[in-house]
Amino acid sequence: MAEISDTARGASGAARARTGTLAGGLKARKSRSLWSDAWRQFRKHKMALTGVAILSLIILSCIIGPFIYTKNPQTLNVLLSLQAPSASAPMGYDDLGHDMLARILSGGRKSLLVGLMAVVVSITVGTLVGALAGFFGKWVDSLLMRITDLFLALPQLPLLLLISYLYVGKLKAIFGVENGILILIVAVIGFLNWMPVARLVRASFLSLKEKEFVEAARCIGATTPSLIFKHILPNVLSPVIVAATLGVGAAIISESSLSFLGLGFPPDVPTWGSMLAVGKDQLPFAPHIAIFPGLMIFLVVLSINYIGDGLRDALDPRSRI
Repeated sequence: MAEISDTARGASGAARARTGTLAGGLKARKSRSLWSDAWRQFRKHKMALTGVAILSLIILSCIIGPFIYTKNPQTLNVLLSLQAPSASAPMGYDDLGHDMLARILSGGRKSLLVGLMAVVVSITVGTLVGALAGFFGKWVDSLLMRITDLFLALPQLPLLLLISYLYVGKLKAIFGVENGILILIVAVIGFLNWMPVARLVRASFLSLKEKEFVEAARCIGATTPSLIFKHILPNVLSPVIVAATLGVGAAIISESSLSFLGLGFPPDVPTWGSMLAVGKDQLPFAPHIAIFPGLMIFLVVLSINYIGDGLRDALDPRSRI
């Protein structure tokens, strides 16, 4: 009997161990979140990881680089103008004798800052408009979508040039030269690029507001702001994040276009776009003046586009089936 009892206890212990193992396995699987699954999927996208590495290297270079490469980007030496890259100046000198590498590092800060700030403005406005239109529907939806269609019909580059020409002087007088131009460029690019985000968020809200979890929250007394910002909006963040990554590249190109046309930052404030504008006139004599800022714009925009593609695949539920 003692042997039978010992055998029974052993079997019971083994059963409990198997149950604990299964429970532990189930518990471990339940602990995985949407973002952990997205990261696991994102790591499989080799080009997206390459884009993250290149973009991180460029950002760190622009932030830390001026403390390591200490040449002043404003110092000029006409005797060194148009000199090709060398050991003492890895990117050569421009037409006025400025060190190109120092200006690339300094200009990158402004170009990347414009891209990020403009995307914050466009994402904020687009998300707010789309959320209100999709949640309330009816006349609110019709009014906001007609305003969105109106902005979509506007030619962006001519409007950018017109607004910059009309208001740049007033903002310079209020905020100073650099800050005034920065605020103007960020505001103009941000307020002319929120429409695709608004339509994307509206479509998601129209679908999600009829789901059971929203009805349950409404039944227990959730307020309208709580329904919008606490229950529905977190489920819309995935496409918004993808749109934000792709919007950074578009904003950098828009700033470069303005600087290239002479309506962005002044020539003494280096940005990649203004450096490219100067370099286009020196292509037959010193092509490096245009190649290096153009290459930086190309690498940043391409990296951000690959990151956006990777995020789109990682945050798509169908890709994890």
